[in-house]
Amino acid sequence: MRTQVAIIGGGPSGLLLGQLLATRGIDCIILDRQSRDHVLGRIRAGVLERGFTDLLEEAGVADRMKREGFVHDGALISYGEEAFRIDFKALTGHAVTVYGQTEVTRDLYEARDRIAGQTIHDAEDVVIHDADSNAPFVTFKVGDQSLRIECDVVAGCDGFHGVSRTTIPADRRQAFEKVYPFGWLGVLSRTPPVNHELVYASSDRGFALCSMRNTNLSRYYIQCDLSDRPEDWTDAAFWQELKRRIPAAQAANLVTGPSIEKSIAPLRSFVSEPMRWGRLFLCGDAAHIVPPTGAKGLNTAASDVHYLFEGLTQFFATGQTTGIDSYSARALARVWKAERFSWWFSSLMHRFPDQSAFDLRMQQAEIAFLRSHESAQRAMAENYVGLPY
Repeated sequence: MRTQVAIIGGGPSGLLLGQLLATRGIDCIILDRQSRDHVLGRIRAGVLERGFTDLLEEAGVADRMKREGFVHDGALISYGEEAFRIDFKALTGHAVTVYGQTEVTRDLYEARDRIAGQTIHDAEDVVIHDADSNAPFVTFKVGDQSLRIECDVVAGCDGFHGVSRTTIPADRRQAFEKVYPFGWLGVLSRTPPVNHELVYASSDRGFALCSMRNTNLSRYYIQCDLSDRPEDWTDAAFWQELKRRIPAAQAANLVTGPSIEKSIAPLRSFVSEPMRWGRLFLCGDAAHIVPPTGAKGLNTAASDVHYLFEGLTQFFATGQTTGIDSYSARALARVWKAERFSWWFSSLMHRFPDQSAFDLRMQQAEIAFLRSHESAQRAMAENYVGLPY
């Protein structure tokens, strides 16, 4: 097989890149090691920055999001019983859109079907060859059949555990990592949200987040020990603990019900530099991970897609390499700002096992400063709705 861009990874970043490239007549083949049903069955974040929604519009896949997504002009921050709202719209002129990652992925798959774009699922033993040359190629297997794709460029959108990052020689890349000493226990339930906007809660018992997917589907999280297992938590125990961590006004409005999905996610900050080696370009989780606090993971992948799309459009239209040569530096400059915000927000809202009494007072003072200073709220709002590309 022959294509211009081989995209490794059929999640939202790989599909979005493929759809954007198609609008410029650039051919690509997408590979994914999972089935389509498996990809669509993953429960992931659903807060989209303004830049992401603009990219979906540019790719021609924003119609359902605009009909069914929820525009949030702000979010509620609480510390114990004290709560205040950050008004994104008033502070920045922008909002965020709550629309599940699964729905974004479904829309992108359907758009790819309409243009008859080639997507190969259940691809095993994927190997990227000659990435540091002008003629890279990818080999893989589907069942017992061995296949090969010759291409001009490889886009590695295959996540933290994919093959793309490790294709870059170890002596050519540097990793930066912080592992947090807790996880998030998440529950999905067919219940109405406790609040019309997200609630980020800090309490003496730990962090909690009240989120939603739609008017009858809610997503809730509580900070938990890394040693915990989902089966250790009954639904009743989860709801009881959540009520203890959110303000009484929200706890009184909480509608509980059976969980339809329950999982624990560890938290880490991770960046691998550079994000380019020859004709191989990393996007999203293949190059960086952020804690879910602040919903930057999917959105940072989208900014990578934006920069790579710009560079590849220039390259295939004119042969110039300015855009692809600057891709890693441009993407990383924004990535590190997102990492900073996610680290700051995580540090602000969670309880750490080694926190001293002084540390707790500093955390309280930081939240008090955020509550009482418009400049601090504006800085948070600008980061939350998404820094410009």
